[in-house]
Amino acid sequence: MTSVPEIAADTRTISLLRVLGPGHVWALGVGIVLVGEFMGWNFAVGKGGAVGALIACWVIGILYTCVAMIDSEVTSTVAAAGGQYAQAKHIIGPLMAFNVGLYLVMAYTMLEAGDALVVGDLLASVAAQTGHALQREPFVLLTVAVLAWLNYRGVFMTLTVNFVITAEAFLSILVFFFASAPWAPGGMLQHKALLTDLPYGWLGVLAAMHFGIWFYLGIEGTCQAAEEVRSPARSLPYGTMSGMITLLIAATLTWYVCTGLLPWEYLGRAITPLYDAALVTGNAWLEVMLFVGTLFAAVASANGCINDASRAWFSMGRDRYLPSWFGAVHPRYRTPYRSILFLVPIAVAFAYVVPLDQVVTFSILSGLLGYTFMPVNMILFRKKWPLGSINRGYIHPFHPLPALLLLALCAMTYVAIFLGYGTQLAAMLVFYIVASAWFAFHRYKFVRRGDQFTMPWPRPKGY
Repeated sequence: MTSVPEIAADTRTISLLRVLGPGHVWALGVGIVLVGEFMGWNFAVGKGGAVGALIACWVIGILYTCVAMIDSEVTSTVAAAGGQYAQAKHIIGPLMAFNVGLYLVMAYTMLEAGDALVVGDLLASVAAQTGHALQREPFVLLTVAVLAWLNYRGVFMTLTVNFVITAEAFLSILVFFFASAPWAPGGMLQHKALLTDLPYGWLGVLAAMHFGIWFYLGIEGTCQAAEEVRSPARSLPYGTMSGMITLLIAATLTWYVCTGLLPWEYLGRAITPLYDAALVTGNAWLEVMLFVGTLFAAVASANGCINDASRAWFSMGRDRYLPSWFGAVHPRYRTPYRSILFLVPIAVAFAYVVPLDQVVTFSILSGLLGYTFMPVNMILFRKKWPLGSINRGYIHPFHPLPALLLLALCAMTYVAIFLGYGTQLAAMLVFYIVASAWFAFHRYKFVRRGDQFTMPWPRPKGY
């Protein structure tokens, strides 16, 4: 009979497949995030008004541009599954790596739960318009189950599907923008009548920063594909930066169309704002297109979240930060199948129990904690391995300005979250403190310290 340690050793010999290109990286990053244009961002309107939400959109866009620049340099150099987790393991140390891994898993699993909720709510809403009653829960479960099966069967097929449906969802935003005739103000779009000054002043703008994150949350997920791309030095920077440009365009167009069609008081609490805006036009063709776009965006996001959360969980299992059972790779499909299946019931449970705005907040908080680590990580990376000491796939400009700006914007966003969701912020911090104690006092003894550093780099400067 084969012992448990032998099984763990065997699973480590099977590697993930390097089959992805820049288009797949773009599909992974944009696919996860684009659902933010179809739902969630509009809660910022309820916090700060329409203009306050636009300010939040652009300021948080700067935050994520810094994230994309930093991630592109470090991940194209540390090309390993786990993304920011692998970065922390090589540059800072085990405890930080464990926490960053948890941030990633929680952010993507909560986002997946929110996506599944949107699918269920959208289908129930459309059914109600036709006089039928549908419960959203079966569709939530079906969405997560089907996408988990797709991820189980292979990453190439998973992200190829994501590329197609993400492109269609982005196209629906572009078509809606031009169909609303933005060159003819006062026609379909009624900004002059609907836009107001800042209803809650600049404090409302600060509060809106919380949900402004939803326009871009998850673009850093491109890093999770680092071990499965054919050319990390080329694919990761191109896929990440082009994805960020796509999202900046989509976010601005989404805000412009929705605020010209819906009163800000309604927009600030809508579940599917773009679809609701299409309903206001009375154009049946636009209604169908935005229904499909919203559905595809939510499915693409959930699909990418399953991919990213499972890679982070798998990497932690492979390094024994979690039980090594999670570090298994399927012998035929070459996917982290145990990690994929383990996270499915967690996502479904949150989708069933927790309201959408709180699911969104839990995801945002975990993502924000990860972004706060990045400036420290980047500064230490350049200090330990200065330019010229190792080969880098991409070198981001203006260092250390992006890192310092990112740190300042993260601090500002923590204040914004505290204003509206202080209890959730405190609960998440307590959770991560307890998890850190569990790792430090229990799990760390199982970690093979000699296996942690896998990059062929020289000894860090000063060590």
